[in-house]
Amino acid sequence: MADTNGTNPGTCSTCKKASPDLKRCAKCHTEQYCNRDCQKAHWKTHKKVCAMRAGQTPNPSTSTPGNAALAPKNLDTAIAQPFHCLDDQTWLHGRSERDTYKLLIDSYRIRMNDQYNMEGDIDNDCVMSGNVSSSIRGFERYLRLLHRRAPNLLPPWWNSQKEQECKSAGMRSSAWESLSACPEKSDFIEHYGDSMMPMQLRMFNESVYGNAPGGSSGEGMRKMMMMQEAGAIQTSLLT
Repeated sequence: MADTNGTNPGTCSTCKKASPDLKRCAKCHTEQYCNRDCQKAHWKTHKKVCAMRAGQTPNPSTSTPGNAALAPKNLDTAIAQPFHCLDDQTWLHGRSERDTYKLLIDSYRIRMNDQYNMEGDIDNDCVMSGNVSSSIRGFERYLRLLHRRAPNLLPPWWNSQKEQECKSAGMRSSAWESLSACPEKSDFIEHYGDSMMPMQLRMFNESVYGNAPGGSSGEGMRKMMMMQEAGAIQTSLLT
């Protein structure tokens, strides 16, 4: 969910509780909720109109050139202020199922590549180890860890059926997201046409693992990128 704007307390769309701390639906920005539980409870009703509203409602966060959502390559939907979404754990919310599956797989694959390059280590169930022809078992462990440590990262429509569909997407050998391959940073940049996508994928998986490769933290960089999205600092200062 994305933060509400304004100071007047609104009302939760599910429990009708008034609060100044409600969060808006990250996709359409029209419904407000107390928490993720309220959002999930309302999702079956809201999903019927969410996509339509998203196409009709201007996103207030895209009002300046510094934070406009640029259309990425090979994704169905662009999201405004991705680093803000990473910070409030809604980076996968408001995306299509196909985009969600692909980005989940890529957040795992770039972690395996970073782990090898930065720590000289690789999991036995990763294709980079040479022991397996697919990283599906490693990806399944990654999903279990996500459920245990950061379930709010998943969109409200996620369930066991969608998880199986995600795994199946990774088993298509000819697809970009095939778990038989492990792309490098440059491959992610080329595929998405976005030099910031590797950073976004890394910050997402940091929320799952609890740290970046080598035990470092990307929090400082995330806050800096959020300032850039808000127009507080120029992009040129970050490059």
